[in-house]
Amino acid sequence: MKYRTIGTDPRTRREVSVLALGAMLFGSRTDEKTSFAVLDRYVEAGGTFIDTSNNYAFWEDGGQGGQSEELLGRWRRSRGVGDEVVVATKLGARPLAPGTGFVDNPEGLSAKVIRESAERSRERLGMEKLDLLYAHIDDFTVPLEETVEGFAALVAEGTVGLLGVSNHAVWRVERARALAAAAGLPGYEVLQYQHSHLRPRTDMPSGLFPDGSLGGADGQLLGYLRAEPGLTLVAYSPLVGGAYTRTDKPLPPDYDHPGTPARLTVLREVARETGATVNQVVLAWQLGGSLPVVPLAGASSVAQLEENLAAVELELTSGQRARLDEAY
Repeated sequence: MKYRTIGTDPRTRREVSVLALGAMLFGSRTDEKTSFAVLDRYVEAGGTFIDTSNNYAFWEDGGQGGQSEELLGRWRRSRGVGDEVVVATKLGARPLAPGTGFVDNPEGLSAKVIRESAERSRERLGMEKLDLLYAHIDDFTVPLEETVEGFAALVAEGTVGLLGVSNHAVWRVERARALAAAAGLPGYEVLQYQHSHLRPRTDMPSGLFPDGSLGGADGQLLGYLRAEPGLTLVAYSPLVGGAYTRTDKPLPPDYDHPGTPARLTVLREVARETGATVNQVVLAWQLGGSLPVVPLAGASSVAQLEENLAAVELELTSGQRARLDEAY
């Protein structure tokens, strides 16, 4: 395993493994025995960065979520896991009632919600301090100052370490960080967005993003990362839900554009040249790039995890990397 540092403040920054493990479906679609086996193998291989959320996975049973955090809490207690493993969680997108969702009925990002939801996450996870806490989705109904101050208060109290943000417009991230800096408060340092080698269209509206997707790492976000070297991108769904290799998992509609075939062709060429799988090439491309990217990949079996772990040691040549970068 290899490691990198996330965060800049010596009091809160952490060293984490370069490959993060997504626990979204642990405790729901992925049963406890399998989830524990994947977690055990990940840690055995040197993995130290696990990701969850307080709303995972509400859509599996029509509830409000929490199954993933609860399972991780049981695993941590049964294995005696301490602060050597960094656990990141999120709040703001938990449905307020069963049968609803984060588009029509999210908990939001008020100071009250931030405090109460963080406390419940700590209880489910069995952690005195949340290593990394994200604002999961934006909340335009609450003044941004209140959200910034709400997160910073938990850092000051020692119940949260690093702060992160996900699925926000870049201008909102920058505004929140500017407000925090002006007030001498900790701000977002870890950005979690969907990012893979294939580039999705960003102009397709959805219920959460009526003006086009804000959940992907587009050119504006990547440019922002280049300008702010203290930030880290945690790239969720780097393998597009298995669509690179599984015939039963077609690419989502936002990948249906002329650039996709060209990038797929290069991925497959490099996979043949290296003897690696396409999934491993995608992860290695992210791991060795010029931007600080931590791929966040889930696994529903130990075999899937093993494939992902092998990507950490895959070294692409400068020529292969250039071809992957320039394909369009």
